[in-house]
Amino acid sequence: MPVQSWTELDLDELCAQAHLFGFDLDNTLASSKQPMEPAMVERFSELTARCQVALISGGSMAVVTMQVLDVLNDRANRDNLHVMPTSGSRYYRWRGNEWTLIYAHDLDEPVAKAITSSFERHAKELDLWEDRVWGPRIENRGSQITFSALGQYAPVAAKRQWDPDDSRKQALAALVKQDFPDLKVRAGGYSSVDVSEHGIDKSYAVRTIAGLLDIPVSSIVFVGDRMTPEGNDYPAVEAGAVGVKVRNPEDALGLLDALLARIPAQS
Repeated sequence: MPVQSWTELDLDELCAQAHLFGFDLDNTLASSKQPMEPAMVERFSELTARCQVALISGGSMAVVTMQVLDVLNDRANRDNLHVMPTSGSRYYRWRGNEWTLIYAHDLDEPVAKAITSSFERHAKELDLWEDRVWGPRIENRGSQITFSALGQYAPVAAKRQWDPDDSRKQALAALVKQDFPDLKVRAGGYSSVDVSEHGIDKSYAVRTIAGLLDIPVSSIVFVGDRMTPEGNDYPAVEAGAVGVKVRNPEDALGLLDALLARIPAQS
């Protein structure tokens, strides 16, 4: 299924057929590891008041909470929000006054430690162990171990410049893959590599939420900035969701305005 920019789509038809709107987080709803901007908080909160929304991020629940959940405004209907961090390997719902974990597919602790060791060893072999980092370099997200070459909280501009052709990430992923042939190893964001169980990605997330809500996967619209076949948002499209590409949070804000113009407010 081809992925198009939201400006190329028939949004009236899209909204008429959609049962749920799913969103990537980093560089879609917010800049990497930064809270949503006030304008995005307003639109995203309003969207949850009007329809079912899923937040499907490769990040941890702590980061998702900081970027989105802690900044929602009074218009937000948290009962309509499905939170799926670490690419859907964890699932949270609002239960009155807190976000409650519904399921988690976590890696065994010995395996997680071995992956961490593999990342460090091979990153140093490839001269990818940078002297300056912003935040944790290797993070255990429960179901996923993530190596971030510049640290979890590096500026977006630095991340973009670190590996513009993906060759450094791919080299690291190839070596780690040799150590863990039974696990999924893939380039994640601009400067990161993720290791998880096979089948735990955004394709798993959209199939899972479709099953839980008893809706067709084809009625899910998934919005993200990394929608090429190599990008970590594309598995949602491979699973059958309608993929919508945005360039950045400013572009996504235009999409949300267009959606809110077509989805009626709840009485």
